[in-house]
Amino acid sequence: MIVFHRAIAPAIVCLGVASASSAAQQTAEIEPEAARSFTFELSIRNIMRGTEHVGQAPQSVAWSDDGEWIFFEWRPGGGVWSDERKWHRVRADGGEPEELSDEAADSLRFMFSGGDLSPDRSWRVTSVRGDLYLVDRGNGTPLRLTRTVEAETQPRFSGDGTRVFYRRGANLYSLSLEDSSVRQLTDFRDGPEPDEEEDAEGQRGFLEDQQEGLFENIRLKKQREEESEAREERLEGDRAKPFYLNRRERVAGLSASPDGSHVTAILATPPEESRQTLVPDWVTASGYTEDLTVRTKVGDEQSLLRVGVADAETGEVTFLDVVDPADASSCRPGSTPADTARDATGAAPPSGPTGRGGAKPPCLAQVTFGGWNEAGTQGIVFAVDFDYKAWRLFSFAAATGELTHLDALEDEAWVGGPCFLGPRAGAGGITGCMGWIPEQDRVFYVSEETGWAHLYAIDPDGSDKRPLTSGAWEVHSVLIPEEHSHFLIQTGEVSPFDRHLYRMAFDGSDRERLFEGDGRFEGWPSPDGDRMAVLHSQANRPPELLVADNRAGAELDQLTVSPTAEWLTYPWIQPEIVRFTAADGDSVPARIYRPDQFGAAPNGAGVIFVHGAGYTQNVHNGWSNYYREFMFHHFLASQGYAVLDIDYRGSAGHGRDWRTATYRWMGGKDLSDQVDGARFLVEEEGVDPARIGIYGGSYGGFITLMALFTEPDVFEAGAALRSVTDWAHYNHWYTARILNQPQDDVEAYEKSSPIYFAEGLEGHLLMAHGMVDTNVHYSDVVRLAQRLIELGKEDWEMAVYPVENHGFREPSSWTDEYRRIFELFDETIGPGVSVEQSQGSAGGSRDGS
Repeated sequence: MIVFHRAIAPAIVCLGVASASSAAQQTAEIEPEAARSFTFELSIRNIMRGTEHVGQAPQSVAWSDDGEWIFFEWRPGGGVWSDERKWHRVRADGGEPEELSDEAADSLRFMFSGGDLSPDRSWRVTSVRGDLYLVDRGNGTPLRLTRTVEAETQPRFSGDGTRVFYRRGANLYSLSLEDSSVRQLTDFRDGPEPDEEEDAEGQRGFLEDQQEGLFENIRLKKQREEESEAREERLEGDRAKPFYLNRRERVAGLSASPDGSHVTAILATPPEESRQTLVPDWVTASGYTEDLTVRTKVGDEQSLLRVGVADAETGEVTFLDVVDPADASSCRPGSTPADTARDATGAAPPSGPTGRGGAKPPCLAQVTFGGWNEAGTQGIVFAVDFDYKAWRLFSFAAATGELTHLDALEDEAWVGGPCFLGPRAGAGGITGCMGWIPEQDRVFYVSEETGWAHLYAIDPDGSDKRPLTSGAWEVHSVLIPEEHSHFLIQTGEVSPFDRHLYRMAFDGSDRERLFEGDGRFEGWPSPDGDRMAVLHSQANRPPELLVADNRAGAELDQLTVSPTAEWLTYPWIQPEIVRFTAADGDSVPARIYRPDQFGAAPNGAGVIFVHGAGYTQNVHNGWSNYYREFMFHHFLASQGYAVLDIDYRGSAGHGRDWRTATYRWMGGKDLSDQVDGARFLVEEEGVDPARIGIYGGSYGGFITLMALFTEPDVFEAGAALRSVTDWAHYNHWYTARILNQPQDDVEAYEKSSPIYFAEGLEGHLLMAHGMVDTNVHYSDVVRLAQRLIELGKEDWEMAVYPVENHGFREPSSWTDEYRRIFELFDETIGPGVSVEQSQGSAGGSRDGS
């Protein structure tokens, strides 16, 4: 069974002052068998201490090779907010976790640094601080393979286990484990390629000919240069010829085939004429304001990508034609097809798949190499079109680069969903959303073909495609453990609000759930596959590390306790998940916090919280990333507010149609879901329709602005935190998927950006923003403030935080921000606020102009 510390019933604290009568009532409701006093103070200042109470959950979980130890990074509560996670270890059969000193962690790092396994699984190769180590998995003894200034990374065993392939700089190397010899497999060099010497013409040609004819030392010098060049050519005759990259092009990824005969290379050319945004850092050690160069804005030039296969013997590179011809004209924003049909040097590429620039322009938003088959004769590659509306999966022949189309998916909105990225290798097996099924020469991958993310398998010739999972639920992650006997998948099959682990055969049969209970489970099998390290969280408990036998129905033993004993004395609730019907008939899930759960009388006001990121999930039975807000909602409810936290349209966990419902209109259905949530509060929870507030950060701040600007009859007050105010100023990869490019779809940007609707503000608005926000820049809210000033708007204010980035760190900043949020609600919609006051007669007390 899962063991958690028992919560002790609290008294209710109003701004830090205990209420004995409400404590007695809640004790009877929550823990009637044992009325005990509590120590946790439910106040804004205490809540916003954050990690000082709940700690920082275990991460980077790794088994020792002998299966005796579990290593992880962790910081239990009780320290100060600036403490970072430290490496710990705990015996797999239980006991107290042991914190490792920095010196001990450094000396043991080769034990938990991951890496690739030899074919017989007896050795592991890893990179630690830029040097390579070979680890004997039987006794844990490391052998240092390199000690160099330049870093060696990404080590992999050859198919026969006699060599280690690794990357150094822009190239891939092979180290023999038999004689320690090193061979360079690729020779990528900065470009462009040096031009062949050309005969000078005209006046300069005459002078050069004259000098050579008149002076013997000129003739001798030229002869020596020619002899030296010929000698170099003879000496390098057994080496692969160098491949010169395009101007400014860089090597983004390399992977050698199991026999080392071929290497895939992903090459990226950064945009030359894009403009980077500058974010001032105001409070610095130098005393001067220092500019941070961060990112471009949506619609600006993007990197050009191409993928090729290099022959390790000859150096020849065959580029794979994975670009959709129909997408070519949109490769570079504002360019014409003729412009894009040139490589990064400006020269038109020759025809044919092996040309310097490829037959088609490298017009991709993403290209991912999915791995080699065991024989090394074929690889797979996943490509996403520049406009994000299609992906294609190919196999290719190593020797020729010949492509075989395996599958594709087009979406009139954009392709995406859970489990959308490529594979990554580790000592625990292969984790990712595509790869090769061991010993079957079949490809597995995840697709939203049915509207839900599911696992598929197909032969590399494109035949025998089969779904391995199906249903109105999603596959969130896929892992093949190191014994290569089955899939370990994480899904929402039981409920969209839980994530469970399943073992499943490679053909999709014999799927069985490993652990019972609600919440979220993530797992790492031991090297022998007998045990499982598990991170499990519930709505009112942060993730903890547990261990169990790797079988269905096994009991889980808890190894860590992250929160402080003080925090655990409070009976944090698991919020009830409710559903309400949206105006278009869809059923919308939400978490609800009711005053009576805290022994408080409803005050008639309601608050809606809007999670950030757009595509994330906050309505579930696991621990929320918004755990400060989770505690703040306890506080609000204890003050009599009904609080609703909605998984609005665009949120994760609910399938493709939910995910893409915001296409070309952010602030459409995602906002109407908040309006329908407000109606739910009125009709089902007795909230006064004139006393509803809304708040959220990032995407939640954007929705808050749209709510106050376009739905003033529904929302009386709102706190918009680190908000996007104009989508034309956000980044490319996120925004262009949903709204296309601003120069191509002006309508989508105008109807989705709050700055165009600022004249609609009638209620009370708080805007809060970090001044060193490198994600949603401080300039976003500054531009909106100027707009509000010019419109003559009142009842708004702005709070700025000079040292904070997008995600706040310092408790003092969190406290100040959430004190302002509570005061905003208390003064505008809270208890004692009359209907007349709530409808706007509060005057200019919050005048931000």
